[in-house]
Amino acid sequence: MNVESKAAGLRTKDSNQQRNQTRKTEDIWKRHITRQLQQRDRAQHVMFQDVIRLCRYPDSRLLEKSSMTSGILAARLPSAGCRDSMSSLLSQSNELKKTTGELAYQIVELQHESKIKQCVLEEQQARMMEGKRRLAVVVADQQDLQARIALVQEGNRVLKREYDALLERHRGMEQTFRDEKVRGSQHLEEIIYCKQQAAARMNSRNERRSRAREANLQKDLQTAARTDVSVDISLSAPSSRSASPKNETRELTERRHARLFRSASATSPRILTSIKELFERKRRGNSFCSVEEDLYSPVGICVAARVPARALHVLDAHEQGINAVKFSSSSDLLATGGTDRVIKLWDVKAGMLTYRGTLDGSTEGITSIEFDPTGMRILAASYDKSALLWRLDDSVPKLTLTGHSRKVTAARFNSSLRQVVTGSADRTVRLWDLQRAACVQVVEVASYCSDLVCSENCIITGHYDSKIRLWDARVTSCMQELPAQGKVTSLDISPDHRQLLSCCRDDCLQLVDLRRSNTRICFRAEGFKCGSDSTKAVFSPDGNFLAVGSADGAVYVWNVASGNLESRLPDQHSSSISAVAWSLSGEYVVSVDKSRRAVLWSDM
Repeated sequence: MNVESKAAGLRTKDSNQQRNQTRKTEDIWKRHITRQLQQRDRAQHVMFQDVIRLCRYPDSRLLEKSSMTSGILAARLPSAGCRDSMSSLLSQSNELKKTTGELAYQIVELQHESKIKQCVLEEQQARMMEGKRRLAVVVADQQDLQARIALVQEGNRVLKREYDALLERHRGMEQTFRDEKVRGSQHLEEIIYCKQQAAARMNSRNERRSRAREANLQKDLQTAARTDVSVDISLSAPSSRSASPKNETRELTERRHARLFRSASATSPRILTSIKELFERKRRGNSFCSVEEDLYSPVGICVAARVPARALHVLDAHEQGINAVKFSSSSDLLATGGTDRVIKLWDVKAGMLTYRGTLDGSTEGITSIEFDPTGMRILAASYDKSALLWRLDDSVPKLTLTGHSRKVTAARFNSSLRQVVTGSADRTVRLWDLQRAACVQVVEVASYCSDLVCSENCIITGHYDSKIRLWDARVTSCMQELPAQGKVTSLDISPDHRQLLSCCRDDCLQLVDLRRSNTRICFRAEGFKCGSDSTKAVFSPDGNFLAVGSADGAVYVWNVASGNLESRLPDQHSSSISAVAWSLSGEYVVSVDKSRRAVLWSDM
């Protein structure tokens, strides 16, 4: 009974363990093992004992207990009931065999689970080794990064020390700069004060000298007025009262030009007026101007300009487009300026343009060119917000006038050679003193200034708002506004300063009589079109013709008196003509375009 209870207890315990283990085992393995066991029980029942023998060693204690139990039961049974005891032992033996089979089945399942767990363990160990390897790599990288961080931190400390030292030096240098700037301002004020004192002394000295010369001249004139002067008017040919008065007047005029004051008395008012004007001209302007700039060289007078008919010389004058062209007062020197930032000089001889030299110094393109009356200096406006002044014998600018905030579109000599007027896209017109290279007056205008011209005490400016403005140069006030036909691209004044020529973007040239501002004449022609916002139109030197270049590459010439188109010169330019110039001798016309070509025209 104890054996059965123990066997039952074992079976119960084993069944509980089996249920617990079965819950943990995956269903697929359970079904697989169950099918294998059922097939083995059916097909290999004879070999069941072999399985028990194979599994004896793990359950040897249980078999020993079962055998001991059988021996004890056999010893206790009485001899009278051997048969009953044998049957009971056989039944118990069968139960033990069943229990042993169940235990063997459990052993097989446990061994299979052990193998599965062993595989899982090996896989986990492999993952753990891989993790350790990666951890070692990460630790090595961490150590490398820490070493690099230490180096960077050390470098940062060194740079911080250097920065602190540089900052300290900068503070010291900044303080020194402030001190030097204050000293420089003081020195500049002292220099300006000394210059003002010197100028005042020189002006006073010149004034005293002028007054002394005037007093001496007045004394000489008074002495001459009290002296009789004999006038010898002897003609080279016999004269008679029947001679032509016109011929007599011509010969008298020639002798008067040959010798000053020969045909007039010493007390003539014309002499006194001439002498007074002479002294007034000497006193006009700044006393620091050089003698060379006070001299006016004789300018050739054009009796009748020639209307150009054919091209004498065609060449590519610049590396890029040409914006401006101008003849000197002697008509044998030509200057061209372009977007390649240089001014080129050309000798005009025998109908040819011969390269003479280059004036550089501008950092951007040239917009306008002007010779002074002596022909010794060139003034140019530039896209680099400045105007530059050169001497012909020096390729480096003598002066650079800066102060505009946008490109300078025009630069002209004032009636006094000591002053220059500039117009700019920044809507200002500035008056400059060449001796001090400083701006002395600034005029704020209402619109973009495209061009300007100067007359006696008057500055005339053209603007993009279709207005022409006349300014009093002495008080910088606008005296009059004249309407234009469109956006003004250029201005030019006639040789007698009585008429003003303007070129407008509405493909029209407008001629205004400055004496009667309401008198306006418009010049148009079929095919003429203003090619850009800076197209230049000019008077002929005798004032009888107008010339301008068109967008179609042709030069148009009008007759001022008749208003008719006098000539059209095509076929030499392949792009829009930007500017034209007429020599003061009236012999040549030069046109330039945006494709760097220059053409010399004449009627020869």
